[in-house]
Amino acid sequence: MASEDKKYIDNSSTYKNVSDIEVEMAKPELFDCGLGPALKVIAGKWRPTIIWTLHAGPVRFGALRRSIGGISEKILFEELRALEKAGIVHRQSFDERAARVEYSLTPAGAELNGAVHALAEWGSRHFAAAAQAACLEGPWAKGESPAPDPLRA
Repeated sequence: MASEDKKYIDNSSTYKNVSDIEVEMAKPELFDCGLGPALKVIAGKWRPTIIWTLHAGPVRFGALRRSIGGISEKILFEELRALEKAGIVHRQSFDERAARVEYSLTPAGAELNGAVHALAEWGSRHFAAAAQAACLEGPWAKGESPAPDPLRA
C-alpha cells in the first residue's frame, strides 16, 4: 500500500498521517468524572477486602494477613503500599524494641469504605436475584440435574 493511501486531507487542506488521527481522536479518560479515580484506587482482587478489614480500627500486618485468607505477604505488602500512596491507608510505625507497625484507614479511606460497602450490598442484592432467576430458568426449574449423572451414562 502506498504511503499516500495512508493520508487524508482535513478541512484546512493539509495532509496528515493516519497516526495523527489516532492522537486527535483519543478516547476519553475515566478521570473525566469522579468514578475513574475511585475505581483506580479499589481496582484489584484484594484492595476492597483490605479496606473493609481495616474499617474496624488499626491492625498489625500479621493480624491483617491472617484475617484475609489466601493473600501472600508480598501481595499484601504491595497493596498496602499502593493504598498508602493513594492516601487511603495510614501506616503507623512504633519506635519500640520490637518493631511494630499498624495500619488503619485515613478519613478518605473511611469514606471510601462506605462506598465499597454500598457496592458490596448492591452486588449481593443483584447477584442473589440473578442466581435465583437462573435457577428458575435453567434445568433446575424442570427438576433436571444441570450436569449429566455419571451413573446413568
